[in-house]
Amino acid sequence: MAKAQKKQKQKNQDFSSYVRWFWKLFMTGILLVVMMFLLASWGVFGELPDYTILENPKTNLATEIISSDGKTLGKFYFNDNRTPVGYDELPQHLVDALIATEDARFYSHSGIDARGTLRAFFFLGKRGGASTISQQLARQLFVGVRSKGMDKYTQKIKEWIIATKLERQYTKEEIIAMYFNIYDFGNNADGIRSAASIYFDKEPKELDTKESAMLVGMFKNSSLYNPRDHRNPIGTRNRRNVVLSQMEKYDYISEKVMDSLQKTELGLRYSPQSHRDGIATYFRAYLDGFMKDWIKNNPKPDGEKYNLYGDGLKVYTTIDSRMQKYAEDAVQQHMPRLQAEFDHQNTPDRNPTAPFLELNQSEIDALMKRSMKQSERWRHMKYDLKIDEDEIITSFNKPTQMTIFSWKGDIDTIMKPMDSMRYYKSFLHTGMMSINPQTGHVKAWVGGVNYKHFQYDHVKQSRRQVGSTFKPFVYATAIDQLHLSPCDELPNTQITIEAGKFGNPDPWTPKNSDGQYGGSRTLKSALANSINTITARLMDKVGPQPVVDLVKKLGVEAEIPVVPSIALGTADLSVYEMVGAYATFANKGVYTKPVMVTHIEDKNGTILYQFTPETRDVLSEEAAYVTVKLMEGVTEGGSGTRLRTKGADAYRADYREIITGYPYEFKNPIAGKTGTTQNQSDGWFMGMVPNLVTGVWVGAEDRAAHFRTITYGQGAAMALPIWGVYMKSCYEDTDLEISTSDFEKPLELSIEVDCANYDPDNDSDSNMPDVEVPDELDF
Repeated sequence: MAKAQKKQKQKNQDFSSYVRWFWKLFMTGILLVVMMFLLASWGVFGELPDYTILENPKTNLATEIISSDGKTLGKFYFNDNRTPVGYDELPQHLVDALIATEDARFYSHSGIDARGTLRAFFFLGKRGGASTISQQLARQLFVGVRSKGMDKYTQKIKEWIIATKLERQYTKEEIIAMYFNIYDFGNNADGIRSAASIYFDKEPKELDTKESAMLVGMFKNSSLYNPRDHRNPIGTRNRRNVVLSQMEKYDYISEKVMDSLQKTELGLRYSPQSHRDGIATYFRAYLDGFMKDWIKNNPKPDGEKYNLYGDGLKVYTTIDSRMQKYAEDAVQQHMPRLQAEFDHQNTPDRNPTAPFLELNQSEIDALMKRSMKQSERWRHMKYDLKIDEDEIITSFNKPTQMTIFSWKGDIDTIMKPMDSMRYYKSFLHTGMMSINPQTGHVKAWVGGVNYKHFQYDHVKQSRRQVGSTFKPFVYATAIDQLHLSPCDELPNTQITIEAGKFGNPDPWTPKNSDGQYGGSRTLKSALANSINTITARLMDKVGPQPVVDLVKKLGVEAEIPVVPSIALGTADLSVYEMVGAYATFANKGVYTKPVMVTHIEDKNGTILYQFTPETRDVLSEEAAYVTVKLMEGVTEGGSGTRLRTKGADAYRADYREIITGYPYEFKNPIAGKTGTTQNQSDGWFMGMVPNLVTGVWVGAEDRAAHFRTITYGQGAAMALPIWGVYMKSCYEDTDLEISTSDFEKPLELSIEVDCANYDPDNDSDSNMPDVEVPDELDF
């Protein structure tokens, strides 16, 4: 008995010993955990963010370019294409998907999920991890990529500490918004706003449930579940369906809805965001330079310069995203067809020196050599890589792999760089700008046909001969100085401005493009049909200096020679200058400098820049109105008449359009002017309605590349169709409120503009019957 009692006593002592050891180990473990937390909080395992940093976590925020109708046109960024959104901009089902999948007890813990942590501890993570949304945010913001070995445990402790600090610093809603904003969804989709835009072409609040589920599914691994990765085509959909299952499990959606959504495709509308893709690429390139100049001259209060690619600036522009799209669509509709005709005329059997005309081989060789030395490839090899010129020339004649542009899509090929240069010289280019004449706000800007391959901007950078689009400046000067009426007549006979007059170096005797002379022309008919002799007579009456002075007041900065021949458009001007100048006529003689940026804000919404309109009186309201009425004649019975007709589109078997008829049938007042330069190298059309002025230029890079004849090489065939397609789209979008009204008549008008009421006795010129001249003959 005693022996049994002794044995039992020993067992009790052993048990007590085990219990004591258990509690010692347990308490030691607790103390070690506490000590680890204390050491971590003291920064032994690495510096922890203080409350100042927690309030302002350092993240790179892209500069956002915003249209006048509130759409994002693009962004400026280096690595992080991130634009944050607030919690109120997130749809509820997106938040529900995140909670159900990543942290079901998010609203009941304070940064650390004890239940999840114990589960992960006992099952070694086989039944799910324990990281809360707050911990994942802490890792994204302050900890970084998950470490390996023993470091991962100290890193985990740092996450716990930072997560609890974040929970004290921010509301649950703010933490959710921060988590969505910080995550990298791949393909330059940094943050939920970029992800929604890139993958679905939507704002976050526009996402539906299945789209939200796909994006939340990417939180597990955005590389593995990348919907654009063809290596895992089914994985992304399966992961989305897991998220939908979690939403059903936690009663965010019904089983019926889950089953229905799981059967659907992803429904991607992939819209890549890069500096060379998307809408308004040429305008964004201009804006990049504008912003860099502004940053250079406008430092922060502390003297530091703003970071265009990381400070989250918001640039509010005048561009209307709808009108910009209509403009780009018009270019994409017309230019491939025009190019097809140009290529047809320049096949080797039709033109052995294609794409050039009137050049011999030595002239072509010299042109190509100049182009080679002006190329980016030459500049890089010579000045960046310091390569010898002979070696550079050799490289230009060595076949290399490249991707070249075509209207049917990019082509991967092997070609000599010199051959590729000649290939690109066969392409026609365009520049187009649209402006509200009253405000000066630029509504659309298309600088070329494809920014990825042709980055030279034909709106503001390029200057080309303007042809007959210059003539309204001569007429406006004469109206302003001589008080002429559109109904006044001048002889349609040749005139010579002798050498020495107006500083003219040689006698100048311009010819009409059709070679027809005789009788008289009203000014309205003469401008409508681009009668050179009438324009020359007006220049003889007023002289070139007043014309140049007027053009300068109209915002033109290019150098213009003070000689009579400028009357026929020999000067090189930009689309930007021409549109700004023409807008003055529609704005009652008041020049308003074109505006592209209305204001700039920092990431907190503080206004850093507000534009100030720049205006000046240039012409009397009467002179401007009379000039407009003159230009209305161009679309009523001149070279722009086709805007009034409805012709059937005709196509050849190879899909090249015969440009003879257009289904525009505009009925409203339109003032405009076509322009065509020597040898059909440049085609222009300037068109105006009371609240919108738009200019279009079309031509090849080199003036030696052009159409053979006036049929396709005139402004009415090259440029006018783009204006017509664009305006038709603008009118169909009634929300734009583009005017169909008459131009506003001045309260006091002493010049008669209605030739039916014109009294020739009040004018010294004879009143001769009008003579028809074919509208395609326009220089």
